[in-house]
Amino acid sequence: MRRNHSTTPRLTRILGSLLLLAAAGVSAVGAAPAARAATATPLDRVVPAPASVTPGGSPYRITRATLVHVDGSAEVRRIGEYLAGILRPSTGYPLPVTEHGTGGIRLQVAEGSFGAEGYRLTSTPLGVSITASAPAGLFHGVQTLRQLLPASIEKKTVQTGPWRIAGGTIEDSPRYGYRGAMLDVSRHFFTVAQVKRYIDQLALYKINTLHLHLSDDQGWRIALDSWPRLATYGGSTEVGGGRGGYFTKADYQDIVGYAASRYLEVVPEIDMPGHTNAALASYAQLNCNGTAPPLYTGTEVGFSSLCVPNEVTYTFVDDVIRELAALTPGRYLHIGGDEAHSTSHADYVTFMDRVQPIVAKYGKTVIGWHQLTGATPAPGALAQYWGLDGTSAAEKAQVAKAAQNGTGLILSPADRIYLDMKYTRNTRLGLDWAGLVEVQRSYDWNPGSYLPGAPESAIKGVEAPMWSETLTTSADIEYMAFPRLPGAAELGWSPAATHDWARYKVRLAAQGPRWDALGITYYKSPQVPWPTN
Repeated sequence: MRRNHSTTPRLTRILGSLLLLAAAGVSAVGAAPAARAATATPLDRVVPAPASVTPGGSPYRITRATLVHVDGSAEVRRIGEYLAGILRPSTGYPLPVTEHGTGGIRLQVAEGSFGAEGYRLTSTPLGVSITASAPAGLFHGVQTLRQLLPASIEKKTVQTGPWRIAGGTIEDSPRYGYRGAMLDVSRHFFTVAQVKRYIDQLALYKINTLHLHLSDDQGWRIALDSWPRLATYGGSTEVGGGRGGYFTKADYQDIVGYAASRYLEVVPEIDMPGHTNAALASYAQLNCNGTAPPLYTGTEVGFSSLCVPNEVTYTFVDDVIRELAALTPGRYLHIGGDEAHSTSHADYVTFMDRVQPIVAKYGKTVIGWHQLTGATPAPGALAQYWGLDGTSAAEKAQVAKAAQNGTGLILSPADRIYLDMKYTRNTRLGLDWAGLVEVQRSYDWNPGSYLPGAPESAIKGVEAPMWSETLTTSADIEYMAFPRLPGAAELGWSPAATHDWARYKVRLAAQGPRWDALGITYYKSPQVPWPTN
């Protein structure tokens, strides 16, 4: 075959250029992580979305010379040490916490219109300052600062950096005062260490309430002096017949203290009058027929009930609430009240009329699942709505009427933010009785207008429950929580005007490398444009 010599140099040049471009492309892909690390994370790329972002100016760079400045209060110093403790392992820098000097990272409590949990973060080439009216606001500002640094800041070994924080100002405060997550330790028991791990994950997204579901048919998880067999016998098993377990009083106080150090309030729940088989099995006198049923390790609901006419029931409830209230510094005590199918309506109303004043007697405010609105909620009580889009209009109207009459609402719609619902039919964990809940469905609703007839002023917050019928490890919890939990946190924190799935999924995708660095197991939803490197 005759070669056209006149085109050979041109072909050679073209092929050479293509090879150079290909090589450059490979180089660019390989360099992408470094390039991203060298570019500071935009101030609006965090979750939950801040209320106000004003970008501008050059970034601040954390170096070996950086100091963490605090004012003279012990609480602010503790937050400074918390921040330094996160930054030191990955940067390799000493980052001393001091009350002296200028520049660096400054944490300060000062008068301002930040509210109890709001903050202002300002970044310039000379330093970063976080200012709040209260320590909780400073702590939330620290979580924002973490997300403005590369994901590798979360690692426990020295990384290369650089550690830049974009220039500008964030002014931020929450939409709702109650931003919760519930962990069911009754169906399967989780240890103090596992609960603490979850607390740290909640704190990263500014969640401020940990609701602990401490009793159910399958297990009683808190030791009480007045009724000791509740824990030793009632807590001796779990779904599937495992060993179960329970928290001693010291364990529970350890969890409460650890949560407080992350600015989360613990809300303990003793579910009643239904969901009580573990208690009924532990003490025969709590049963109307005086006979204790066997321990239960299945997953059915609605078959158990305390004996409403029996006076010993209220001695029991008084003792339980008294001891639990004494261990709990927070405002609330959750009395359950859901799925009491084997309790007549009249008995249910009688029971709630007797029990709610006991909660008040020990200085706590009642929270109950939304079935509480079928009785008469106590003044100041909160009803936690867990209904579905398909819940009957009559039931929704009952809850809305209670809200109109002054009962506050916590929204936990099961087909939106029950974190134990399967993502897809093929999800290896979880349940699907409320439907399949992918990430967009979990995020894409407005708490302020969700429940027809309920005044927006009655909505006190949002909570994402995690039921544990199918969960046995921390990795299980994380897989079901992430990536849906940050969306629930954003619904509770961020202004409604920031709510947009198209923008949110990009911010959410940027969290993936951070979870990798933290060792968090998560579901890589195809709805989210996760980074490829």
